[in-house]
Amino acid sequence: MIMLKKLFIAAALFSSISIASFSANAISVEHKKFLSAEKIALSGNKKRYKKALEKLNHPLKPYVKMAYLKKYPYLSNEADIKDFLRIYQGTPLEWPVRKAWLKKLSKRNKKALFIKYFKPTKNAALTCTHLNYQLQLGAPESAIMQQVTDLWLVGKSQPKECNAIFKKWRKQGYMTPERIWHRLTLAAQKGKHTLIPYLKLQLPKEDHYLADLYYKMRKDPSASAGLYRFKKANQKESEIAIYGIKRLIWRDENLALRAWRKLEVKFNFTKEQKESAYYTFALALASKKHKEAKFWLNKVPHKNHDKKLMQWQLANMLQSSDWPGIIAYFTGKENLSNGQKYWLAFSYQEQGKKLKADEMWLSLAQKRNYYGFMSAARLNLPVQLEYQKTLIDKKLIEKVSQAPGFVRAKALSEINRTTSSRREWNYLINTSSKDEKLAAAQLGSKLNWHDRVIVTMAQLELFNYLDLRFPEAFDVLYKKYSQRSKIDLTWSYAISRRESSFAPDAYSGAGALGLMQLLPSTARYISKAKVSRKKLFDPKTNIKLGSAYLSYLKRKNHGNEILATASYNAGYHRVSKWLPKKAMPVDLWIESIPYRETRDYVKNVFAYRQVYHTRMGKVDNLFDDLLTMKIQK
Repeated sequence: MIMLKKLFIAAALFSSISIASFSANAISVEHKKFLSAEKIALSGNKKRYKKALEKLNHPLKPYVKMAYLKKYPYLSNEADIKDFLRIYQGTPLEWPVRKAWLKKLSKRNKKALFIKYFKPTKNAALTCTHLNYQLQLGAPESAIMQQVTDLWLVGKSQPKECNAIFKKWRKQGYMTPERIWHRLTLAAQKGKHTLIPYLKLQLPKEDHYLADLYYKMRKDPSASAGLYRFKKANQKESEIAIYGIKRLIWRDENLALRAWRKLEVKFNFTKEQKESAYYTFALALASKKHKEAKFWLNKVPHKNHDKKLMQWQLANMLQSSDWPGIIAYFTGKENLSNGQKYWLAFSYQEQGKKLKADEMWLSLAQKRNYYGFMSAARLNLPVQLEYQKTLIDKKLIEKVSQAPGFVRAKALSEINRTTSSRREWNYLINTSSKDEKLAAAQLGSKLNWHDRVIVTMAQLELFNYLDLRFPEAFDVLYKKYSQRSKIDLTWSYAISRRESSFAPDAYSGAGALGLMQLLPSTARYISKAKVSRKKLFDPKTNIKLGSAYLSYLKRKNHGNEILATASYNAGYHRVSKWLPKKAMPVDLWIESIPYRETRDYVKNVFAYRQVYHTRMGKVDNLFDDLLTMKIQK
């Protein structure tokens, strides 16, 4: 039961364990010595830098070396660079120096040295330079050009460093019309459509209109409804038509349905193209609760019924209370999800087969997840947390605490270089045994690195170590502001656990910030004053405003915490549009939420609430209230 949201994430230890650290008073003094040495390194005075380095006794001493070599990757420093790259190979210290060194070698046109120090990388500029130098120094053309082909066949523009090798590649005849078309398709469908005009000019003149057609479909999917645009009804036009109609079904389903009937007559679509269209139509129409959803769901061949489609097949049948249909569809299928099992049991109950339903719910009730807690509530059973106590050998904890990666991560955290600290943590985890990772997680938890610990436990698939996976982080602040906002403490904990995994510096692509992932606009609305980004990264401010926002959403939704939770994720106005005119059971409504992210969000938050609720010594099941709850406009 874990759901990791895509976030970008910018401390007391065991008294009985000797952690490699500094005393409370010495910390600032020692770190100041490091920062002073780093500043000298960046100044460029080699004599002063060497002297400062000699005097420094600090776990971040390699970072002083890195600072100097990264900023001054002179050829005269090759010996130092070579040693540094050898010693810190694979660590977060290696790549910044190697990258700077390769760029310098490229600038100085040192081909042999560049090849010597190059390592495979996702950096296209360096990779292109490497391939170009290899070719110039006599590497077999066929081996190099295949790699160039892979670099060229992407749906975005590549850096200018690739121009020279691309020019050679093109002159040797590797830029075929088929490859141009392939790249144009990638740019139109998944990449940067601004690349299309350039690729258009590389196509034969008679195919220029195809690039224009793709560009049009990308900008305005309704263009797929204009049959006059498809002049030849050939294979390439059919690809564009399928692409356009699959985009249109999400924008204007009725226009797409009318257009599809005409397109099917005009084009001789392949079986694969038709099945691809059926699948997208089924998903779109089911999520929109369209009257033709069932027809399209049934058109999708069973071999294409993946988890996503099965979810919407279930939602569609739940919408019409098709209990026999659910039984017929899901009975006998392997690897059913917990949700499918729950609703299959519900269908059996609705069909009068209570013993069969209870048997399935009893099995689910042993699980620590949303459906397990719902099943326990239906059977009036206590919830099961599947709790496993964290027991780790103290000697192993001592060993990990002294590992260079951990020591560096801790020191970096202490000087607020959180990103670098996380890189060292990732290096430590990636180079450790399973037991060592668990020991590191225990240490990280004591340092309040909860987000790192939660991710690590998920990677280890150790889901039952609840002490590490569900910490009562920042407990004083959460208790204070939950009480002030008159909301349940477990709710604010669960929201934060789901939103940021308790990383104070978390931020999302949508601009949400901090522990409870607040948008600056939301913070301003709640506080009635502008709140800076820096303030939102402060746990006190974030928890205060996040708790107040939860309280506000609860009032807006007339005390309904399910709707308030959905609103926290998707927005109040969007959720209000999802409310049915006729009252429906809350678990049925949750299952029909059209946004998968919000649907999973509500389930996870309430499951997390129950975990916290039970771990705080409460014996009741919060899901009991959901059994009788109805949702209605």
